[in-house]
Amino acid sequence: MNGGDEGVVAPEEPLQSLEWKFSQVFGERAAGEEVQEVDIISAIEFDKSGDHLATGDRGGRVVLFERTDSKDPHGSRKDLESTDYSNSRHPEFRYKTEFQSHEPEFDYLKSLEIEEKINKIKWCQTANGSVFLLSTNDKTIKFWKVQEKKVKKISDMNIDPSKANGNGSIASSSNSCILKPHLANGGSSDKTYSYLSSDFSFPPGGLPSLRLPSVVASHETSLLARCRRVYAHAHDYHINSISNNSDGETFISADDLRINLWNLEISNQSFNIVDVKPANMEDLTEVITSAEFHPTHCHTLAYSSSKGSIRLVDLRQSALCDSHAKLFEEQEAPGSRSFFTEIIASISDIKFAREGRYILSRDYMSLKLWDINMDSGPVSTFRVHEYLRPKLCDLYENDSIFDKFECCLSGDGSRVSTGSYSNLFRVFGCAPGSTEATTLEASKNPMRRQVPTPSRPSRSIGNSITRVVRRGAENTGVDANGNSFDFTTKLLHLAWHPSENSIACAAANSLYMYYA
Repeated sequence: MNGGDEGVVAPEEPLQSLEWKFSQVFGERAAGEEVQEVDIISAIEFDKSGDHLATGDRGGRVVLFERTDSKDPHGSRKDLESTDYSNSRHPEFRYKTEFQSHEPEFDYLKSLEIEEKINKIKWCQTANGSVFLLSTNDKTIKFWKVQEKKVKKISDMNIDPSKANGNGSIASSSNSCILKPHLANGGSSDKTYSYLSSDFSFPPGGLPSLRLPSVVASHETSLLARCRRVYAHAHDYHINSISNNSDGETFISADDLRINLWNLEISNQSFNIVDVKPANMEDLTEVITSAEFHPTHCHTLAYSSSKGSIRLVDLRQSALCDSHAKLFEEQEAPGSRSFFTEIIASISDIKFAREGRYILSRDYMSLKLWDINMDSGPVSTFRVHEYLRPKLCDLYENDSIFDKFECCLSGDGSRVSTGSYSNLFRVFGCAPGSTEATTLEASKNPMRRQVPTPSRPSRSIGNSITRVVRRGAENTGVDANGNSFDFTTKLLHLAWHPSENSIACAAANSLYMYYA
């Protein structure tokens, strides 16, 4: 894993670069079609099984997709053993349902509009065929249950209408349900308003059948989304992260200055476990940018800051975790500091990798892989869009330098991925000796912007598995492959399938899916 360590000997047969193929797209827009702001995807998340995918958008909606190409559990063992699923399975998802998770609100005390945009989605444990998930906007977290309900229908009447007409006023009684003025004790001022005519008499032995409808459950099902709990009024600043605990009972939510611990069953109380707010706000030097629970240790979590550092916290040490168990940060090279140094060092996303042994972080220019047992610096650094470094001034002027790109990694931890501009995203191999550095475009032809990878890996930590940056990248509006780049089309959100080489990524309002 120490791709940049000079003491590591590369294996004889490093992992081969993957060939990515287009799988499907949802919400594809026609050429020249204007994208509505509310339709832009703002969050993507696979569940642990990889059979469900959720997206959230700026309009406060959550859309669920389910996999349709899973193995048939009812096939014979011989057929299952003879089928090579690793090659023949083509990942396919279908639209399942959608629901309105959040609505726009207004905070009258602070005269602040709270937009409905979904910031994060996290899947919770499934139960009894129902799926559960957490969704959050800037202020409020909601716990949703989505379940299938059998559609109930009213069947035909129990008796034949032609036979019912022979029963006098019985057949016409269903037409007598018009409201009429009534007197005391149930009397009626309308002498014609009567369920039974005065000359009606029951036949000997009674009526052969009753005119009653019956309710039957059909084979059709509908999906019902219900908000089970609302976790509100616990954050003064915008929520940037939520993360489930491995105990299945608790989760954390983080804003710029605080991290709160919640129990899924209790919505009116949370515990503040991290607070970086200074007594005097003028002394504020950094804010929390992302937080995540350890995937297996329920007492450990990590959070990143705008200064480019990652802190590991152990909940067993104290109730308020003001002091961290470990601090991960990279030292600046002497003489390299500039006006933009601190801005581009800000970490926008972190993910635990390989069952918690490693942490993947994304700052503005690069991906970094950290070993939690080595806090001297990252074990690997992957340059995402180095050709933009001469353009930092332009990026600052148009606020693009503050864009927050997410990162993800494969289930086995051998590859990492993140987005860039012009709807591009990068896939890097992080196994020892790997030179994989693939550039893909969120389109039906993802490989058309390929950049040749170097023939051998660089030996320095900083460039251990990165792509060689070609000359000429200083030309305005041209990337390392000679293609023009567009700051307005950015790929911020993407997710890797937990057990297969399949990536879902969002380009504006379109959801693209690829497999290898």
